[in-house]
Amino acid sequence: MIDQPDPALLAAVETAVPGIARTRASDRLGLAHDASHYLLTPQAVLVPQDAAQVAALLRAGLPLTFRSGGTSLSGQAVSGQLLVDTRRHFRGIEVLDDGARVRVQPGAVLRQVNARLAPYGRKLGPDPASESACTIGGVVANNSSGMTCGTHANTYRTLESMTLVLPSGTVIDTGAPDADDRLRALEPALAEGLDRLRERVRGNPESVRRIQAQFALKNTMGYGLNSFLDHDTPAQILAHLVIGSEGTLGFVAEAVFRTVPAHRLAATGLLVFPTLHAAMAAMPALVEAGPAAVELLDAESLRVAQTDPKADDVLRTLDVQAHAALLVEWQESEADLLAERERAAERAFAGLHLAAPARLSREAGGRAGLWHIRKGLYAAVAGARPSGTTALLEDVAVPVPALADLCDDLTGLFTAHRYERSVIFGHAKDGNLHFMINERFGTDLDRYAAFTEDMVAAVLGRGGTLKAEHGTGRVMAPFVRRQYGDELYEVMREVKRLCDPAGTLNAGVVLTDDDDAHLRDLKQVVTVEPEVDRCVECGYCEPVCPSRDLTTTPRQRIVLRRELAAARAAGDHALVAELESDYGYDAVDTCAVDGMCATACPVLINTGDLTKRLRAERHGRLARKGWTSAARHWDGVTQAMNLALDTAAATPAPLPEAASRAARNVAGADAVPQWSRDLPKGGDRRKPRPAHRPAAVYLPSCLNTMFAPAAGGPGVMTAFQRLAERAGVELLVPEGIASLCCGTPWSSKGYADGHATMAGQVRTVLGRIENTSGVPVVSDAASCTEGFRHLLPGVEVMDAVAYTAEHLLPRLTVKRRMPSLALHLTCSSARLGLDPAITRLAEAIAEKVVVPDDWQCCAFAGDRGLLHPELTASATRAEAAAVIASGSRAHASVNRTCELGLTRATGKTYHHLLEYLDRATG
Repeated sequence: MIDQPDPALLAAVETAVPGIARTRASDRLGLAHDASHYLLTPQAVLVPQDAAQVAALLRAGLPLTFRSGGTSLSGQAVSGQLLVDTRRHFRGIEVLDDGARVRVQPGAVLRQVNARLAPYGRKLGPDPASESACTIGGVVANNSSGMTCGTHANTYRTLESMTLVLPSGTVIDTGAPDADDRLRALEPALAEGLDRLRERVRGNPESVRRIQAQFALKNTMGYGLNSFLDHDTPAQILAHLVIGSEGTLGFVAEAVFRTVPAHRLAATGLLVFPTLHAAMAAMPALVEAGPAAVELLDAESLRVAQTDPKADDVLRTLDVQAHAALLVEWQESEADLLAERERAAERAFAGLHLAAPARLSREAGGRAGLWHIRKGLYAAVAGARPSGTTALLEDVAVPVPALADLCDDLTGLFTAHRYERSVIFGHAKDGNLHFMINERFGTDLDRYAAFTEDMVAAVLGRGGTLKAEHGTGRVMAPFVRRQYGDELYEVMREVKRLCDPAGTLNAGVVLTDDDDAHLRDLKQVVTVEPEVDRCVECGYCEPVCPSRDLTTTPRQRIVLRRELAAARAAGDHALVAELESDYGYDAVDTCAVDGMCATACPVLINTGDLTKRLRAERHGRLARKGWTSAARHWDGVTQAMNLALDTAAATPAPLPEAASRAARNVAGADAVPQWSRDLPKGGDRRKPRPAHRPAAVYLPSCLNTMFAPAAGGPGVMTAFQRLAERAGVELLVPEGIASLCCGTPWSSKGYADGHATMAGQVRTVLGRIENTSGVPVVSDAASCTEGFRHLLPGVEVMDAVAYTAEHLLPRLTVKRRMPSLALHLTCSSARLGLDPAITRLAEAIAEKVVVPDDWQCCAFAGDRGLLHPELTASATRAEAAAVIASGSRAHASVNRTCELGLTRATGKTYHHLLEYLDRATG
C-alpha cells in the first residue's frame, strides 16, 4: 500500500501554483522509477509550466526534487516528497553565434540539442552514452562528461552561464553584466558566504592540494569545490557549484554552453586482448597516441555484445574466455590529419599483445555498429540479468597507471562476495571504470554492504574518486566525508546551508548524516512477464514515444505493470483496482503501438507487443468473431467505410459530429471513431490490373479505398502507376485485391484470429499469380509495407518509395522543382530503413527539403487518431510548430493516415511524396 499524500502539503502546493499537482497513484508510481536501484514514491508529481511557477514553489518552502530524463543511476531523481517534472514544459533550444554557443532548457534531450547544432559542425562537449534520453537538466545536475570529452570538455568546463532559481525564489542570470551586483543585493548572505569560503579554501594548502588531485580526474563526488579555485566572483562560483549539485542548491531554468567541433572524420576499431589485465596494461601506450576515446569491454560485456544485431563478424565469432577489448577512436576534421593519427595508432598497436588482428575503419556503418554496442551496453547487460534481480551500475575513477590494479581489485571483490556475471566497462582513457552487479534486495543486505565497504577502500586506496560521472546521489552520499576529509566536507556543508538554509531541495542526496542511507529505499523487482522483466527502467524509450506528453511512456507502462503485480502480491485490492482503472486509457488505449520504443531500447523491448496482448485479453467473443468476419469480407467493409465518409461529407457537419459523439458515449471512445469535418470523403475501390511481364506485384493499400486523396492530388495509387508507366515498368495488381489488407488493423488491436484469416487470404491471392517468381511485392503506404513483410516471410516486400527510388527515378526526367518541401518521416519508414530513399526522392524534386528536428511518430496509428484525436494532437504539437515556422511551400509524407494527422496538426495539406514526384515528372 502506498501512503496517501499529505493534505496540508497538497494545499500548500495549490496555494503556491494552482492546478499543477498530480496525485493519482498511477501518476505517482509511474514517475517514481528511474534508472537507479532506489525507489521512493512521491507525495505528488508537479508539472510547472515555466520558471516563474518553479520560483513560486521554492518561495513557498516546499520539499522539492527536480526530475527530468530519469536516466540517473545514483538515486538523485527519486523522492518521497514532491517530484517536479521539469521535462514537459522546458524543452527550448536556441542556437547562438552560428553554433559557437547554444541556450537550452533543462527538458531538452542532449541528442536533440546536437541535432540542432549539427548543421553548424558543432556539438555539446558532454557525450554520455545515454545521449538519446538524458536531458540538459540531468547533464548539468550531474556534471556529465562521457566517452570523448574527458574533463576538458565536460559540463563544468563548457558552461558559459545559467539562469538559476534559488530556494528563496530569487532568479539570477549568471551571464548578466550585473550578476554579482544583483546577487549581493538580493542574496547578501549567500554572496558574502561564497567570498568567505573562497578565501578559506585558497588559504588552506592541504585543501588546495586535495581539490586539485581529485578534480584532475573525472569526479562527481560531493560538490564541485574546484569552483573556489577556478573562479573569483560569487556569481561564477555559484554557477559552477550548481553544476553537479544534483538539484540540491537551486533550479537551473536555462543554461548557455560553449560548443565544441563535431569532427566529421573518424577511424574506429576494436582491440581484443587475451585478458582484462593485458588491456589495462596497454593503456599508457594507447593514450600516448592521442585517441579521442578508449572504451573498455570486459569478457562478460563482450558476451552480451555478441548478441547485438550490429555486432560484426570478428566480435560475433570470437570464442570469449577471459578476453577484454578496447574500443578506440581517433577524430579529425581533415583527412590528412586523420591519416597521421592512424599511422600513430598503427605504431602503438604494433607493441601490443592482441588476441585478434587490430584494424581501424572509417566506414560509417561499421563504426556506428561499434558505438551502438557501447552506448547500449549498460542496459543490454542489465537486461540479461536474472529475473527478479536489480542491476547496480557504479562508476569510479583512478589515475590511469592504477587502472590495471584496480581492475584486479574489483574482479577479486566480485569473487569474494559471490557476485557472478558482473561486468566492467567504461572510459579507460580517463581512468573511469563502470561496473555492474546484480542483487536481490528483498533478501540479505549484508553482502551488498560489505562489498561496498571493500570497494570504497580499494578505490580511495588508489587515489581515486567514488563517483566519476553518475553523481553522488544516495548511493555514495555516506562516503563523501571519507573521500574529502573533515575540512572540505564542512565546506560542502556550508555551501548547502548558504544556498538552501531550510534544506528543502532533494534531501538525502549528495550529503547525508545517515551512514546507512545507501542501504535504504532499495528497489525490489518483481517477476511479471518477459517484456517487463528485461526492462532496466533506463528511459531510453521515452523521447521517441508519441504519448509521452499525454498519458504514459513505455517505461511507465512497464513500471506500472510491476506496481500492479506488487500490489496483487501484497493483497492491496484497492490499489490494484485504482491502477487497473487508469491503466486502460493511460497505457493501453493511448499507446500508438508504433514500435519506436524498440528502436531506442538497448534490449529491444517493444511495449507495443505488450499493448497488443493486453488489448487481446479484453476482447469479448463477439468482438473477436466480428473482426474475423471483417477479415473475410474486407472488400465490403472498406466500401461501407467509404460510403460512410461520403455520406458524412455530404451532410451538414454538426450532424455527423454529434452522431459520432453520441455513439462514442454509448459504445466507448475506443470503439467508435470521432468524425470531424477535416476528414476526407471516401476513396476509390481498388481494381486488378493485369500485366504481361510484371516487374512487381503491386498491392495498393486499402487506405486508398477508405480515404480520398488529399485535395488537388491524384492519390498515391494513381501517382505510382503513372510513374511506372513513364519509366516503362509494368505493375501487376492481382485479382482479389479489394479484399486484401496488410493485417495491421487486426495486429494492432490484438485480434489474432482475424489477423491469421487475412494472412491466409493474402497468401492465397498471391499464390494464384503466375510467372512472378522473384518479383517483389510493392505496397504504397509505409505501415502497410511493414504489415505485408510480417505476413509474407521469405517474399521480397518493398515500399513504393524505395521501389521508385531504385527502379523508377533513374528512368524519369524531373521537369520542374519546387522551392521547398517539408517531410514527415513515419515510424514505419524509420523502422523499414526507408528514410534515405524518401530523402533522395524529395531532393530530386525540391530545392530545399525540411525534416523538422522535432519529428516523431504522429500517433495516427491506423484508426488511433480517429478514436483518440488527443493522442495525435499531443504527438504532433512540436513538429507542427516547426513545420509552420519553416515556411515550406509543400508538405509530404508516405502514409495516408500520417498525411491526415499532419494536415490536421499544421493546417497545411500533406500529400504522398509520390504525388509530388508524379507532378514533377509529368
